[in-house]
Amino acid sequence: MANLTQVELQNLRHLIGAHETAYQKFTNYANQCVDPQIKQLFSKSAQDALNGKQKLSTFLN
Repeated sequence: MANLTQVELQNLRHLIGAHETAYQKFTNYANQCVDPQIKQLFSKSAQDALNGKQKLSTFLN
């Protein structure tokens, strides 16, 4: 993999942070839901955000 520029690195960190924020929010929403279908939707969205964060984090290694 090629070395990342400072701008690319900053953008990557920003994207990782955004995915983390989405994960936290969706998890919180899912925990507050009573409707099982909406709870499942938020849980899936939280998992997708976490997966995205993990995939983006591989570029930092």
